[in-house]
Amino acid sequence: MKGALSWPFMRLYILVLFYFSANAILNVIIPLQGKALGATNTTIGMIMGAYLFTTMFLRPWAGQLIARYGPIPILRTILVVNGIALILYAVTGLGGYAFARILQGVCTAFFSMALQIGIMDALPEKDRSQGISLYSLFSYIPGIIGPLLALGIWQEGMGAFGIVMVTLAVVTGLIGFTARVGGQTDVKAPSHPSLGVGKALRQLVANPDLSRSCILMLFGSIVFGATTIFIPLYSMQVPDGNAGIFLMLMASTVVVSRFTLRKRIPSDGKWHSFFMMATMLLLTIGTLSISYAIEGGAVFFYFGAIMVGVAQALLYPSLTTYLSLVLPKASRNVLLGLFIASADLGVSMGGAVMGPVADLTSYSTVYVVCSVLGGVMTLVAYRRSM
Repeated sequence: MKGALSWPFMRLYILVLFYFSANAILNVIIPLQGKALGATNTTIGMIMGAYLFTTMFLRPWAGQLIARYGPIPILRTILVVNGIALILYAVTGLGGYAFARILQGVCTAFFSMALQIGIMDALPEKDRSQGISLYSLFSYIPGIIGPLLALGIWQEGMGAFGIVMVTLAVVTGLIGFTARVGGQTDVKAPSHPSLGVGKALRQLVANPDLSRSCILMLFGSIVFGATTIFIPLYSMQVPDGNAGIFLMLMASTVVVSRFTLRKRIPSDGKWHSFFMMATMLLLTIGTLSISYAIEGGAVFFYFGAIMVGVAQALLYPSLTTYLSLVLPKASRNVLLGLFIASADLGVSMGGAVMGPVADLTSYSTVYVVCSVLGGVMTLVAYRRSM
């Protein structure tokens, strides 16, 4: 195998799989544990959102440091910190989860940037979209088994939770410390100067390609965050609804879609309005179906999981690939950090903002709001061809 499917890259994808396995379990365990201990939806949303809210702030600096030192040295350092965070989950209760989420957020800011920049630097442009798609695909494979494993741990009384977290910390560290990119121990940092973070922030307004992509990713991620965080609780109100099946179905759809459609994701540096509008429309339909599931039952519930899964499979890799081709090379790493930060902020807001909405109204209303956001973003995705 060559290109994005060669063994050095497959090893990186396996590392991604193990790294994100912990989060697939925590996405179910923390809301259930929080509700059992009497926490409100707002509190649960804040704890869950602390992870990517921290990641958001560190993304631009992560891109800058990786540009200076290279991806692999950064990767090895943060894997140690990630191990500490996972061990904290094993030895603390709900109060310690917030700190562990923050610490894990620090790790993810550097981990995902290091891996994605390493993949983009090591692959030729014609293979870049496949590499990013496969990275994203392997980050979602844990979502197939993780929710069911989490429900099993929860139902058995959390006895195995600590053992699973420690095991994931050790295995992820072992794989990560022997990782290579493109057959080398590292990808050398570029010799050109990197854009300062302050100047990069101004590009959010000055660069229309970046601003449009960030807006779409921000609001799309609010929907993804709300779907992941509150589905374990909402499923209890849906007739015949099961959170494990929903999350497994959504993750399976993401994985299958990203693999089968990876060559169809645009990789020519052009904005494809119809493709992006169709992606956001799928998100709108999916969340409307989830909202109606409280009346219509499990069929609408699981249909919504599939629609949201397809949208999630397409949105991130298509926007990331587009920006990797149109952004100035000298500032690409930092600007990509800002873009990925918009995804982090969105997921965090999905919990922090939608939590109070759920407390004041209902989970079904949360997904109506999400569908409205998706509809507005369908319009934002349109750009007339020049």
